[in-house]
Amino acid sequence: MIVYDTMPSPVGELTIVADDVGLTGVYFEQHQHGHRHDGSWRHASEQRAGAASAVLEDARTQLEAYFAGALTTFALPLAATGTPFQTRVWSALREIGFGETINYAELARRVGNPAAVRAVGGANARNPIPIVVPCHRVIGADGALTGFGGGMERKRWLLQHERARGGASEQGSLLL
Repeated sequence: MIVYDTMPSPVGELTIVADDVGLTGVYFEQHQHGHRHDGSWRHASEQRAGAASAVLEDARTQLEAYFAGALTTFALPLAATGTPFQTRVWSALREIGFGETINYAELARRVGNPAAVRAVGGANARNPIPIVVPCHRVIGADGALTGFGGGMERKRWLLQHERARGGASEQGSLLL
């Protein structure tokens, strides 16, 4: 069973989605590769007990702590679905430290395929769990902000939020 809820945040309302295995999505109001609510999802108010509801509650608590500046690393079970390559990229994203940034070429190197820069960019764009799986920390080779499914203003806000709470950019030339 898939359960969802919404929550306010400094970057707009978020829809958080989970199943009994873990968190499956965090979606912005306008999300380029947004969720596909097919009618089978249950709102958290309809499904108060169960593993999915517990995951949603933990996700809400941790996201609130992140936005308050009290959390730098998420500890949630994740259950995003994607190709083996996408899941490898999403796993590598979780290794980027709070407030750090890397470019797409470095991310491709970290997943063991330095020539796959464009494919890495595509997997990054399809990350269904932004913020928790920090795809916003990937920037252009020149330090410029590049695509983000939630929009560039949200990406800019997230990076500034992390830098203001002690995170430092590896690139040093981040163009905010």
